Amino acid sequence: MSSENRGLDLDARASASEGARALVVGPYLTARATRGDDSNLRAPQARLEEAEGLARAIDLEIVGAHLVMLSQVRPSTFMGKGKVEEIAALAKDNEAELVIMDCALSPVQQRNLEKAFSAKVIDRTGLILEIFGKRARTREGALQVELAHLAYQKSRLVRSWTHLERQRGGFGFLGGPGETQIETDRRLIQERISRIEKDLEQVKRTRGLHRKKRQDAPYPVVALVGYTNAGKSTLFNRLTQSEVFAKDLLFATLDPTLRGVKLPHGARIILSDTVGFISDLPTMLVSAFRATLEEVIEADVILHVRDVSHGDTEAQSADVERILSDLGIEPNDHRRMIEIWNKADLLSDERRAGLLQATLSRAADARPVLVSAVTGEGIDTLLASIETRVASERKLMRVKVPAEDGAGLAWLYENGEVLARKAGRDGSLAIDIRVGPERVERVLRRFPDAHTG
Repeated sequence: MSSENRGLDLDARASASEGARALVVGPYLTARATRGDDSNLRAPQARLEEAEGLARAIDLEIVGAHLVMLSQVRPSTFMGKGKVEEIAALAKDNEAELVIMDCALSPVQQRNLEKAFSAKVIDRTGLILEIFGKRARTREGALQVELAHLAYQKSRLVRSWTHLERQRGGFGFLGGPGETQIETDRRLIQERISRIEKDLEQVKRTRGLHRKKRQDAPYPVVALVGYTNAGKSTLFNRLTQSEVFAKDLLFATLDPTLRGVKLPHGARIILSDTVGFISDLPTMLVSAFRATLEEVIEADVILHVRDVSHGDTEAQSADVERILSDLGIEPNDHRRMIEIWNKADLLSDERRAGLLQATLSRAADARPVLVSAVTGEGIDTLLASIETRVASERKLMRVKVPAEDGAGLAWLYENGEVLARKAGRDGSLAIDIRVGPERVERVLRRFPDAHTG
């Protein structure tokens, strides 16, 4: 293997092996230790169960899950000596090849725990990166994952090799005399990062051109967002009658998918399915997937899909709203946001009735829609809500088209939503059309006598 390949194979060495025996550890601070910090509203057991779900998403064999409550974080091993010994014994008894720590570990903590456990150790960030690496299907998705993974590995070179103390000889390969292997690896990774960033810039420009074409079309964009596994892709399939990959897995969708949807009164929209959010989403992943998330930033309407059958639905909603705020989107902007309470089919009759009553108690423009993407319950109500939001931002215009202007009539159908047409005695047509506010001037240039209604 070449020196360059060795240097760039770091993520393979540090990755979790599919099918490996894994022990999941949830080391969480006690409520007293967090000093009132409510950034994570979940119960420790629920957090541990989510970590197990993440591990299963890459087909690991879970041999055990262990909850560890901490009064403080130790700089060297994250947990105290007694807890480290306890987990080491569990790992040995269960013949665990991998220990997943549901927290963010420093490179030093990761290295020390690997020595103590005699097993590979990855933290929450590493685990999410593994899932993203497996799920990415497009070139853009793969590049974004690799970029985040390289940035993560760059900080962990200190533990990724056993020969770092050796000097490379000056044989005219990649480093001159005296350059250490770690310096070579770091330089190789940085060069690869630079190439990926350049490739992503091109992808971003291409996506921008595609977005510009969509903006030039008369169709508003509606984006699905939500916590991972909230049922976004199943809902996307229900609304578009398509077969996007949808499975009961965390992060089943990474790459954005776009489809056209016809609303009840004939208007068309472009529906976008996006990557699911999760608590403690690594900053490097938010940054890497920003190009993908621009589909959300630019959307005319945003559908926040919630799994109301989940015990932590409120905490999940708070996590999504936090990320939306980080993207510059106001979660409580009801002119643009529609909250969807999904998985109604999994609710008891009593719970369903209570949620329906809760939706009715809210103002009409802030009313959630209770649906089941699996059975189709509530879909008509949802489509009507989308249509109302889309229409509220668009302008009504009355246009008179002369009888001989067939091209003008075709232009109106291509550039707006024709609501009604009425023939005059002279053969002309009075057209009622609905267009986005940015297209009003274009209509007026084509038909100077047009007026807004």
